[in-house]
Amino acid sequence: MSSIAISGTSLPRTGLNATPIPPLADSDRKPLMKKDVSADHPTWCPGCGDFSVLALYFKLIEKRRIWHEKIMTVAGIGCSSRFPYFVQGHGAHFIHGRALPFASGVSISRPDLHVFVFGGDGDAFSIGGNHFSHTARRNIKMTYVVMDNMVYGLTKKQTSPTSPIGFKSKTDVWGNFDRPINPMKQAISSGATFVARTTHTNPNHVLAMMEAAMDHNGFSFIECLSECVEFYEGAFDNSNPRKGGKFVEVPKEHDITDEYAAYRLADESAPGNFGIFYKVDRPTKNENETKVISDHRAKVGNLADWQILQKSFDRMK
Repeated sequence: MSSIAISGTSLPRTGLNATPIPPLADSDRKPLMKKDVSADHPTWCPGCGDFSVLALYFKLIEKRRIWHEKIMTVAGIGCSSRFPYFVQGHGAHFIHGRALPFASGVSISRPDLHVFVFGGDGDAFSIGGNHFSHTARRNIKMTYVVMDNMVYGLTKKQTSPTSPIGFKSKTDVWGNFDRPINPMKQAISSGATFVARTTHTNPNHVLAMMEAAMDHNGFSFIECLSECVEFYEGAFDNSNPRKGGKFVEVPKEHDITDEYAAYRLADESAPGNFGIFYKVDRPTKNENETKVISDHRAKVGNLADWQILQKSFDRMK
């Protein structure tokens, strides 16, 4: 029996001109399991916090019944940004700091997908800092999970944008004296419409934040504390109850729609709070772009794309 591939599904047919059997409805398909979506064996150091985030991404895919043809995983450069290599699905390991522009194009052109972007503190806030701010203010629909380990781990221990004052590294052997970036404050002030914080040592919380971010219609940012056991061991012990720290959730009375309250919450000293700091509804870049296209098409009628383009060229003569 021959088969034909449609949308990633192999459809059997009984003859050359026979009608392919339609694919199963989503409600009849079995959820993907970890073995279905795991690809290359992760190359992180044993004990790295990124393992936890990857495992929970697999769990999210299974729980929310995301099919292979709907998986979209994008990352930049760094330890955490190797993420797409380990996921069996569509994705891209893109240029250093440029994951968000690439993901923006995917999000706007493919409204049927929910794009997940993964990165580290260097990729997100150093070389990618400008893209982070502009993607947030444009409110492009995607989820951006930044695994913050407060050190450049892939290049073997240099000071990162979030390294604390006094941190000694190969680039600051005397101890860092540059004020670190506060990712939460930057996300809120840049215009992100969903801002949350979690830590790899609390897997249930990580999954809950990823689900909430996925359900949000807009730019969703999650800072996930992710320990680098090789170059900054114990960085987040103060947030881990198993190591004598405290996992303090955002107060129940906190108004997540109050930008200034969220900003004050983000300004608390480490280990700070965990949960959703800020969440509001605003028109997305996706919706605005769709309206522009729809309004323009209403003016040109049933012209084909190439005819619209030709008319534009004609006006330039």
